[in-house]
Amino acid sequence: MMTLRCLFVDFDSFFASVEQHDAPHLRGRPVAVIPVASTTTCCIAASKEAKRDFGIKTGTGVAEALERCPDIALQIARPARYVRVHHQFLEAIQTCIPHGKAASVDEVPCWLIGRERQRDNAETIARNIKRALRDIGFGDSLSCSIGIAPNKFLAKTASDMNKPDGLTVIEQADLPHALHALELRDLCGIGPSMEARLRRAGIDSVEQLCASSRDQLRRAWGSIEGERFWLQLRGFELPERETQRASVGHSHVLGPELRDVAGMRSVLFKLLAKAAMRLRDEGLLAGGMAIRIRFVGMDARFERDLRFAPLDDTPALLRLLGRHLQGLERAAADKRWNQKRHPPLSVAVTLVDLSPRTAICGELMAERQRAHAASALLDKVNGKYGNSALYLGSMAKAIDKDAAPMRIPFQQIPKPALEEETGLHGIEQAPTNAADLLQVRMNQFKVLAEKTHRERDAKRHRPSGAAGWGAAPSTQNSPQPSLF
Repeated sequence: MMTLRCLFVDFDSFFASVEQHDAPHLRGRPVAVIPVASTTTCCIAASKEAKRDFGIKTGTGVAEALERCPDIALQIARPARYVRVHHQFLEAIQTCIPHGKAASVDEVPCWLIGRERQRDNAETIARNIKRALRDIGFGDSLSCSIGIAPNKFLAKTASDMNKPDGLTVIEQADLPHALHALELRDLCGIGPSMEARLRRAGIDSVEQLCASSRDQLRRAWGSIEGERFWLQLRGFELPERETQRASVGHSHVLGPELRDVAGMRSVLFKLLAKAAMRLRDEGLLAGGMAIRIRFVGMDARFERDLRFAPLDDTPALLRLLGRHLQGLERAAADKRWNQKRHPPLSVAVTLVDLSPRTAICGELMAERQRAHAASALLDKVNGKYGNSALYLGSMAKAIDKDAAPMRIPFQQIPKPALEEETGLHGIEQAPTNAADLLQVRMNQFKVLAEKTHRERDAKRHRPSGAAGWGAAPSTQNSPQPSLF
């Protein structure tokens, strides 16, 4: 019986492997990809060696990674390079099977049809994909693990069961015992909170999960998602649920040179301009904005949630942002916030309450139309020449420091026209000359030096907060304090 419907390709340690491919001296060494040269951030990717030998993975703090492996190579993320390699891989995969669509930058589910669903034929396709990826010039430095199963959920699960460079097939007849050796967290859709809910329901293992009834899982999930999970465990392929985008936003960990009021403001403005550009690209309007700022050495954070008439033009959104940063700026000016002791660490701005942009008519909306047209022209220029070819003066410091570049992509494939900066289109290779390698080492030294400084400073000063600052809420549902 031809029960195999999905072939799932998962690139092994993709971001770190790209860095190792581009810089041969990193091959065989533990490598971590980080957003900025700072110990206050976390690893966004780790090489196979870092995972296997030191337990370093996505989300591990940089300071912790350095403690576990002082010799780890810290590489600043190059998302534009990862996207380009992704497209090369996708083209190679499509020469073997044309029924694939990328789910993220490092995952490609492919649909099996006709005779492709026979196990021997499906395995042949998988081996051809592995060979095609090696033949396009990446050799053994970048590998993929492939899972083949009756549905996408099980195929993705199978791709994680034999890493790296694995090939695992789960047929209908193999269920459910093929899953019994897994941990609950090994299954896509079960995170820490869901695992805790399952354990409260008396489900402590995948074997118990598979033996649970449909109703039991619905109660455990508290929704129909439990029933969907029950069906997926049994090999049913369910239609993709239509989802509507709820928000558009960006966040950024500030480099040491931007940890002041001016740097923080400039980066926030740049992030918002990028979010507004994405908003227009998707034909949406925003009716709200969330601003979040975290500080070094403090649990308290700056938070503002704004509501306004739906709009999408960049200048209007920037004016709203600037207006609501004034309280923080006054706190710095009045010395209620010691920005040297507690500098801003990370910033985030998110556009919410999204709605489709419909035709705007009437004389009362003429100004809105002109604003939209001006922003659309800005998008056209930046889409052609890089998204910082034209920018407002308030973003100058962020532009000058190359802050908030294209984000490392996890759940989507970024559009280069919306993300790439002026002058970055040709930067693809890792450092190969002595000067550039020295700069990489200097960046790594900065990380180590900052860690030492922070540890020494922590012994002298205990974080105490400033007058008028509230504590961070202890639960998600607690009221948010006004810090400034």
